[in-house]
Amino acid sequence: MKWSDFFTSSVGKKFVMGLTGLFLISFLIIHVGVNACMFADLSIFNPADDGTMFNIAAHFMGSMVVIRLLEYVLFLGIILHIVQGYVLEAKNRGSRSVGYDVKMGNRGSKWYSRSMGLLGTLILLFLVIHLAHFWVKARFTESLEPVSYRGVEMHNMFKEMLIVFKEPLVVVIYVLGCISLAYHLAHGFQSAFRSIGVHNKKYNLMLTSLGYGFTIIVTLLFILMPIAVYFDWVGYHN
Repeated sequence: MKWSDFFTSSVGKKFVMGLTGLFLISFLIIHVGVNACMFADLSIFNPADDGTMFNIAAHFMGSMVVIRLLEYVLFLGIILHIVQGYVLEAKNRGSRSVGYDVKMGNRGSKWYSRSMGLLGTLILLFLVIHLAHFWVKARFTESLEPVSYRGVEMHNMFKEMLIVFKEPLVVVIYVLGCISLAYHLAHGFQSAFRSIGVHNKKYNLMLTSLGYGFTIIVTLLFILMPIAVYFDWVGYHN
């Protein structure tokens, strides 16, 4: 079989879906780690931090040449993941056009595993809003207030976050977006490994447990960020 035939086959599409999914999962680890630096401003750690650790971490990620190049790889991965996801969803719906005489419900599979297309679409809409709030402003509009640390000028992303997450509607959108991400990851984590061929009874339970643990930790951290700002747990008032 030619490589072109493999990647256009159902198995090949699932392989690409799994591979890009794992790449995006690795990005989530880095992203949540950098964003979690905002919690250094909590009173139990350093109330005088005033976003210093967060701004420095964000500047490091935005100024590294390697990281900037990986941004293009990231967007390519997102596009591939979305396209393959919709293609597979359309094919699955087509193959289920007749349907079953008896509805299986959750006995056949969890509702979120049957709703990956919908959850992915909600995450895509949330991603567009998130990029407009931060990435576009930092990369293109140059509308962010500057701040300096040890003579190095950088964007004050911490202050921008304090402004954005003071809007109740924005906080609700972010929380709902993170919940959609949680359900997407709950199925997608183990499904990604299965799609690239890692499917063994010996490791299935471990991967499933690891997937749920990863989903819970990442989702809670992402949700806590807008909530912490909205309720003044972090901010310049400390």
